[in-house]
Amino acid sequence: MKVDRLVGILAVLLQRDSITAPELAERFEVSRRTINRDIESLCRAGIPICTRQGVGGGISIMEGYRLEKTLLSTGEMREILAGLRGLDSVSGGRHYAQLMEKLREGASQLINGKDYIWIDLSSWYKGSLAPKIEKIQFAIENRRLLRFRYYAPRGESRRNIEPYYLLFKWSNWYIWGWCQERKDFRLFKLNRMEETEVSEQGFAPRGIPVPDLSDERIFPGRIVVKALFSPEMKWRLIESFGIHSYIQREDGKLLFEEEYTNEDCLISWLMGFGDQVEVLEPESVRDKLCHMAENMIRLYGKKE
Repeated sequence: MKVDRLVGILAVLLQRDSITAPELAERFEVSRRTINRDIESLCRAGIPICTRQGVGGGISIMEGYRLEKTLLSTGEMREILAGLRGLDSVSGGRHYAQLMEKLREGASQLINGKDYIWIDLSSWYKGSLAPKIEKIQFAIENRRLLRFRYYAPRGESRRNIEPYYLLFKWSNWYIWGWCQERKDFRLFKLNRMEETEVSEQGFAPRGIPVPDLSDERIFPGRIVVKALFSPEMKWRLIESFGIHSYIQREDGKLLFEEEYTNEDCLISWLMGFGDQVEVLEPESVRDKLCHMAENMIRLYGKKE
């Protein structure tokens, strides 16, 4: 994109005293004529750029012009690079890192081994996740309909959506788009999508704001759960809900009381504790756990 290239050229000029048009053309993989047009655009934007012909000549920013030698501080650049590496970890590509390498010309302090933040967004499903993300990115950028088979608690279905946002939230990847079947915006989990295809059919983008991904919007049902956990489960409660999510009783048991947004997810979470938890409220969750336990006894109980 031209804007990316202009920012890149400006970053190079801020880091070097002078550079030739052919060097810039090679770096940004465009023609020399394109570079000349870019330099004109920067001049029109108010950046005083000088060009000198002959041996020792080149393109530079006017001497004495007061402008910081970098667009971002070292700390800011490192944080950006950490985020870009995180995106590369799930996509399997180097597109973001390559762009930043163009922007950080001469900034050796950024690549001297002092990086201390690493973000890895990949998962056990990286092999299948990366191709989906690539297709979704293409569909969003080119305004193409996205088709896929979706597996949900209520069953599986074919969906056609207008894709708008690729999201990483709640430790998972999602696509936010307008579902033609439901006539509304929906959030779809990538791990539940199969047979994903980019349609040749385009769509006119809707004027939408940034999606509301609050718990109230995505998980409208609030459930107050009250339970007793064994002391050995303290670390898991802290990991999921924090140090203030329970009260330790005199007998050592942990009285837990929190709000949950989805009953099915709540039951799955509680089942993971086995006999280390006793649900006190709500009664409906107690009943379902009891029914599941009875079914498990019938399934795994010893046969006479």
